[in-house]
Amino acid sequence: MTPSRIAAVVVVILAVAVGAYFFWPSPPPPPPPAPPRVEAPPAAPPAPQGPQNPVPAPSEAPPLPGLKDSDPALRDALSALIGSSALRLYLVPEEIVRHIVATIDNLPRKSYAARLNPVKGPGGLLATTGQGDSLAIAPANAERYAPYVRVFTAVDTGKLVAAYVHLYPLFQQAYEDLGYPNGYFNDRLVEVIDHLLATPDVKGPIRLVVPHVLYEYADPDLQSRSAGQKLLIRMGSENAAKVKAKLREIRDRVAKARP
Repeated sequence: MTPSRIAAVVVVILAVAVGAYFFWPSPPPPPPPAPPRVEAPPAAPPAPQGPQNPVPAPSEAPPLPGLKDSDPALRDALSALIGSSALRLYLVPEEIVRHIVATIDNLPRKSYAARLNPVKGPGGLLATTGQGDSLAIAPANAERYAPYVRVFTAVDTGKLVAAYVHLYPLFQQAYEDLGYPNGYFNDRLVEVIDHLLATPDVKGPIRLVVPHVLYEYADPDLQSRSAGQKLLIRMGSENAAKVKAKLREIRDRVAKARP
């Protein structure tokens, strides 16, 4: 089932000793020895916090398969959303949930494992123009990503999120298996979408350098960006704007108010 909100209440009771002093008419006796120091018991580790963006449990939903047997269910759900033809063209059909979770988790990092990408990459090489100091990404390079953008932006956002909510226990299990037993995948999804939405809008020629074998951005700020932000920059300003608009729609649906 979807993760439920966990209330973490920690109560610490400290004992305080009160000493009584008697005063004598003669010079006061030596002060009593200080009471032995009482070490406070170590505080209990904080309990895992509940999801900041909880996913509601679907009502009267049919039972889900186990994670290792979930590929047919994911293929059916995605086929209903984007069509069977697009599914065959763009989707890697095995380990779909695990690959989606791993890739989303890695997008804000410097790199991600291409072998875990749930989507087949665009064919061909990066299209460039010029050479030397004028080497840049060619405007035609955006066309390599245009089919993906058309499929992504054409998806009905309401139906997409409804399918995600129904299948959410599978995503949550994959996220825990990834090494986050106390985390919530939907929180991570919202965090990653916010990160992608913060990608700068780069217009005009994007200059490149080839310090070794691979292309790099000539602008140090662009080169320092995450794998996900670099992807949005690489696909061109117009494509990136369309993807961001769709991501905002999705975020509005999956994010909940913080407690």
